[in-house]
Amino acid sequence: MQNRLDESRPRTEHTHGFQLSSAFEGEDMAYTKAHASHGRSTHPQELEGEDQLASIDLEWEMEKELEEPGLDNFRLECADSQTLGNSSSGEMNPEFIQPSVSPHGRFQRLHEDPNYVLQYSGTVPKVHKISVTCILKYVLLGAGAFFLGLLIGLHAKRTEEQPAMPATSTDILEKVIQSITAEKIQTIKSDFDSVAGLDEEARVRYLARRWEEFGLKNVQLINYTVLVSSPGSSPNTITDLAKTQCFLPSGAVCDSNTQIAINESFAFAAYSSVGILEAELVDVQYGSSEDLRLIRTKMNVTNKIALLKIGPVPLLNTLSLLADMGFGACLIYVDPCDVPEDQPLLQKAFGVTLNPGGDPSTPDYPSIGEYTTHQICADGSFRADRRNLTSLLVQPISSKLAKELLSAPSDGHSQPCVPMKMAPSSGQRIIKLSIGSQTSYRRVFNVVGYLRGEINPDRYVLVGAHHSSWYEGGLADWSSGAAVISQIIDSLTAQTSAHWRPDRTIVFCSMGGSALGNVGSFEWGEANKVVLENTVVAYVSLHNPVRAYGPQSTASPSLLQLASDIHKKHIKSCLHAGSCPGLNISSLQCPAVMDFFTSQLAAPLVEFATSANPAESARFLSEAFFPFESSLAETLDPAFGLHETVAKMTAEAILRLATDPVLPFSPLDIALDIQNKLKDDPLIRPDLLAAAASLRDNSGFFQSEIMRPANDPKERDPSHVRMLNDVLRDLEKSFLISDPPQGFSRNILYGMNTKTQGFAILMSSAEGSEHSSANRSLSQVFNSICSAEKLIQSGLQLFENDPNSSL
Repeated sequence: MQNRLDESRPRTEHTHGFQLSSAFEGEDMAYTKAHASHGRSTHPQELEGEDQLASIDLEWEMEKELEEPGLDNFRLECADSQTLGNSSSGEMNPEFIQPSVSPHGRFQRLHEDPNYVLQYSGTVPKVHKISVTCILKYVLLGAGAFFLGLLIGLHAKRTEEQPAMPATSTDILEKVIQSITAEKIQTIKSDFDSVAGLDEEARVRYLARRWEEFGLKNVQLINYTVLVSSPGSSPNTITDLAKTQCFLPSGAVCDSNTQIAINESFAFAAYSSVGILEAELVDVQYGSSEDLRLIRTKMNVTNKIALLKIGPVPLLNTLSLLADMGFGACLIYVDPCDVPEDQPLLQKAFGVTLNPGGDPSTPDYPSIGEYTTHQICADGSFRADRRNLTSLLVQPISSKLAKELLSAPSDGHSQPCVPMKMAPSSGQRIIKLSIGSQTSYRRVFNVVGYLRGEINPDRYVLVGAHHSSWYEGGLADWSSGAAVISQIIDSLTAQTSAHWRPDRTIVFCSMGGSALGNVGSFEWGEANKVVLENTVVAYVSLHNPVRAYGPQSTASPSLLQLASDIHKKHIKSCLHAGSCPGLNISSLQCPAVMDFFTSQLAAPLVEFATSANPAESARFLSEAFFPFESSLAETLDPAFGLHETVAKMTAEAILRLATDPVLPFSPLDIALDIQNKLKDDPLIRPDLLAAAASLRDNSGFFQSEIMRPANDPKERDPSHVRMLNDVLRDLEKSFLISDPPQGFSRNILYGMNTKTQGFAILMSSAEGSEHSSANRSLSQVFNSICSAEKLIQSGLQLFENDPNSSL
């Protein structure tokens, strides 16, 4: 591999055009250095002025650079000088021009080297050579001693006047980690719990004020008027007409004389259809393709009520299949066999949202205007009338009520657990479902604060938490994540007093309406999409750092290595304290994956969390909202050691993403993940395997030791570093698809579960009956792989150029 200077430009210009070489040969990387041009005779007259060096080709061998002591150090010689040219003309011979030696890398070598000294002298009369040289020696020595003393004096004088130089990234990281403690997090959480009973605007203003007190500048309070679904004035009911018994979602008998608990009111499905339906109950189990195919052969399900277990497939996807079959309503519950016996609260009634993301009345654009009765905002934008996002009446119920409706026998605590299903002797069950939830327009608030970057302020590392909850008041569960992100803000901003700033801007966000479908995230993202899609580097989530169920930690494939390294480091330091999160880090779909920044912008994601029940069978429970989540901090982490560990891991990830000269992304991990997904897929095609193999080869070379000199940021021009980082940042965007199945992430790199490693969209197509759907999914995967490979090739192009090119 060679680089050449443009022969038509003076030596002081830099070469910035690079092209991909047609082949890579071996591991010996030949770097070029200057030598004299050999194609034609050289005349002194042609080398005058700025154009004297224009015809010189610069090339050198890397091995020679490493072996030579270098010409960077100028040595004063007090011996006879050799005549370098015509003694009468005093002009230099180009054969003796020695170019600068740059040990700093293949891009900086094109810059003028300040250490380079052109060893040239004209002819000097022999009688004066020794005397002039010796006099010059003494003059230089005297001047050197004088200036040395002067510099020492100036340095001593200015030591007290000048501020301390910024510390290195390693020093900053250690200081930040040491300043994060469990006691501080617990204190901040207690402060936030004290305002849990206030309305959202008051809570948000308090949060913004605390961030400013911690030292965060430019904190903004933003609000959007959105369509919000909320419980009705009375709880929804389920009536067994055969027994003439009315039940609440929890399984309790309806009683007008009993005060309704708040968790009963919030056991509803947001954005469900409302009304009353009397129909037969049909047990559809998990609603898999096989379950539905079997039911379709047995009966006509039009306007009937499905009884569905929440399972491994996204709830929105299963509900869309039930609606397509003609069902009129759906009751959903959690099978006791899918949750641990020591967590019976998971069998209680719960809440779910049917909103895939954002304000339903303004899909794909922000809600920036006030609502009017004619669905026209004050700014003239249109609002769609989408008060329900499904044709189904949807109601979550407890497993206790499900057992009653199924007439399922009580299994006690038998081992193994027997999954619930309708008893053959139960006969036809007619029930009456009444749903009265409401929708209205109200304001949702976001808090956004900036820690401006110094080198690349237009590149953002987003850090997100939330300040809203499915439940209100004492049942709210937002203060845990808010406390952790606030502690990280306090620790980072404390370092700015020592004149430290991150290389890239860190944007801290606390979003409203998260439980209803990441409403605040989508509205802010849609309002700033043009800017964010070109500036967001990564997304660090603190949605729920300590949880009772669901995944422990999640990272997109390009950040799995970084997350694993950070996790291993902090596990070693916390083992003695007994406050270590589990070891599971996956790239599976979870609530953080459905956030705007990950699902719409394909921002690489990392989320550290600890879970009391990380089992695969409990992953799907993250779609449900249970009323006991507010007590997690006290029951699962009374000493806040887990909070501290998660905060430290998150802070390190933020610093690495914001300060590493080259983003810590791994293209090879993406390529390997793709090959694993395609390995056992029944729909696989040879062209897909070939494309995946090619992507792996190019990604492997991109990260190989061969490219290590090119990947070392100290050896590159800043513009090339920036371009390389943009390639790494955009790699996951190649895997965004525009129309995923309902409930699936637009980023197809995220899987559904660990048992099935393939692409989720291919699995969904394989279970369906439409051949065209399978072909379309295969084409989407193939096009994504090809797009990623082209991006990798453009990254290689930053370091390679065609030796036959004129550049």
